Amino acid sequence: MAPSGSLAVPLAVLVLLLWSAPWTHGRRSNVRVITDENWRELLEGDWMIEFYAPWCPACQNLQPEWESFAEWGEDLEVNVAKVDVTEQPGLSGRFIITALPTIYHCKDGEFRRYQGPRTKKDFINFISDKEWKSIEPVSSWFGPGSVLMSSMSALFQLSMWIRTCHNYFIEDLGLPVWGSYTVFALATLFSGLLLGLCMIFVADCLCPSKRRRPQPYPYPSKKLLSEPAQPLKKVEEEQEADEDVSEEEAESKEGTNKDFLQNAIRQRSLGPSLATDKS
Repeated sequence: MAPSGSLAVPLAVLVLLLWSAPWTHGRRSNVRVITDENWRELLEGDWMIEFYAPWCPACQNLQPEWESFAEWGEDLEVNVAKVDVTEQPGLSGRFIITALPTIYHCKDGEFRRYQGPRTKKDFINFISDKEWKSIEPVSSWFGPGSVLMSSMSALFQLSMWIRTCHNYFIEDLGLPVWGSYTVFALATLFSGLLLGLCMIFVADCLCPSKRRRPQPYPYPSKKLLSEPAQPLKKVEEEQEADEDVSEEEAESKEGTNKDFLQNAIRQRSLGPSLATDKS
């Protein structure tokens, strides 16, 4: 009986440990995970969002405080969330994350950066006392939903995709580093040429160039035939008038020449008679 009694206690302890294990390790976290697919949920309601990376020591130290603060989320009527920037590079570019961890407060689409102490008590006071009202919100130009930040998010996603492809070329395909760079250089060249052709095509469609078409030879009509005849008649009449004027001038010149000759002859004939009279 003694051995059976000594085994009962360890078995009871083992059963209690197995029964309590799902409650301790399987407890659901109150922190919501934000991704590129559901980030627009932040535009409605009251939110506190943490941007972190698993390898960051400061982020690891913040996790217990953030988890305990999330337990108060229902009482404070605030949603507590987190974003892993290593898994969501698009959100890292959309919110311009330059330091880790970074905490944002969002109220109905207005984002404010939290820069206070990072303890559970300070987080609770920040929401309960509405200390976020004293912080100037992020400009709409730099808001996560703006066109500028959307393009920044696409750029971050592209850079992460290029990095993944580079690792695939080197590690999986066994290409040298210069081979991977050559592939990206050729891809950049061809994509630039394709983009240039597309831009030219779009510009030509929006603003087509004015091309001069050859005009057909105009066939002369009756009006066109009758109209040039009138200037010709006028020219002929002017020429006839000039000829008449020239004939009159010639006749007048001839008359003056005849008168001059007759006067000269008379003066010669009168010259001897005047000399005899004087003598």
